[in-house]
Amino acid sequence: MKALPRKLLALLVLALPQAGLHAAEEVSFAKAVAPIFRGQCATCHMNGDEPGGMKLYPSAAYQSLVGVASAGSPLQRVAPGAPEQSYLLHKLQGTHLNVGGAGVQMPFGQPPLAEDSLQLIRLWVEQGAKNN
Repeated sequence: MKALPRKLLALLVLALPQAGLHAAEEVSFAKAVAPIFRGQCATCHMNGDEPGGMKLYPSAAYQSLVGVASAGSPLQRVAPGAPEQSYLLHKLQGTHLNVGGAGVQMPFGQPPLAEDSLQLIRLWVEQGAKNN
């Protein structure tokens, strides 16, 4: 794994206590990642009938994301340990068109996710996208 730039590392260190984490701890899906999806994504991705076919409310998000083929690209939605192969991250970063995806950056009709939220999701994926 590459070393993080100092500015990004400083942002993560500041964000970790707010997410209930310490530098040596794993990112918790239930405590840190699922609340991001609940607050930013679940209002549009409730029952899986919406574009993308995902349920992103907390009790269904993990099963809708991890190891599941993307409907909009040749990538998995979340490929554990492989953030660059995770279409979800590309959709959230706005780089989805570069990996064979379609549509617009998510969350639709809202500002992009805050950088600290994106980095928390990326770190969770890097750590293996565990259901913890």
